Amino acid sequence: MVTFQNSVRLGFQHYFDFKSRSTRSEYWWWVLFVVISGAALSVVDMAIGTYNYQEGNGVIGGLFGLITLIPGLALGARRLHDINRSGWWLLMWLICWLIIPLIILLVWAAKPGDDGPNKYG
Repeated sequence: MVTFQNSVRLGFQHYFDFKSRSTRSEYWWWVLFVVISGAALSVVDMAIGTYNYQEGNGVIGGLFGLITLIPGLALGARRLHDINRSGWWLLMWLICWLIIPLIILLVWAAKPGDDGPNKYG
């Protein structure tokens, strides 16, 4: 099982790796890291006056979002590969105004990975 620190380290080490596989724990630890860090950086933005209340984001939080966007997408694709699905399924986030694709992606992210090799490794 991957620890919190290892998950963050692996997320940044495999910044552009869209081909291999990632475990459930690696994915969910990364999600926890992004959510907690994003919330903390929003508080920092509010404290130093760089938070835009109309848009709901700040300068530091926005930079953090840009920095973690590519590794987050790569990790999502690797997580889908672990359950023998194509990483292209992540494009369902583009129609996020529909609740069904979000539910499907959450269920797939929570699903146990395939035992043994599959077509993605």
